[in-house]
Amino acid sequence: MSEPDAREEGAGTPADLHLSNQICFAVYSAAHAFNRIYKPLLDRLGLTYPQYLVLLLLWEQDGQTMKALGQRLYLDSGTLTPLLKRLEAAGLVRRARDAEDERLVRINLTETGAALRAKAIPFPHEVVCASGRSAERLMALRDEILALRDSLHASVGTV
Repeated sequence: MSEPDAREEGAGTPADLHLSNQICFAVYSAAHAFNRIYKPLLDRLGLTYPQYLVLLLLWEQDGQTMKALGQRLYLDSGTLTPLLKRLEAAGLVRRARDAEDERLVRINLTETGAALRAKAIPFPHEVVCASGRSAERLMALRDEILALRDSLHASVGTV
């Protein structure tokens, strides 16, 4: 009796374990490439990439709660709190308890933090140029990656 084909049983093949076949590594290494592109841009503002992400959200809507920022960035409070403390120490944000619900901490931009937005406006264009792809192609790729992320989040605990 012959052995069943591994593919028929969903077990895969040894080639499935080659690094070059891993989408997770493609995304991971692309993230590192993005960090290399962003580093000199953000150095001009004195920011780290995670700090930039927080400011992006606050430039969209100032006065968000720490909980909302954490949810949007997929960061827990243990990671977000020190990041916000550093932004506050740099004079870019203020943290304060919500007047109506003291359990909530609201994050507000300072004038200095709000003013950095104008300096960051060219960054997306610079990233598009560095990618060698059109803005439209990058937005389509972003949408695919977000859909993948959402599918992976939805499958957690169902495997």
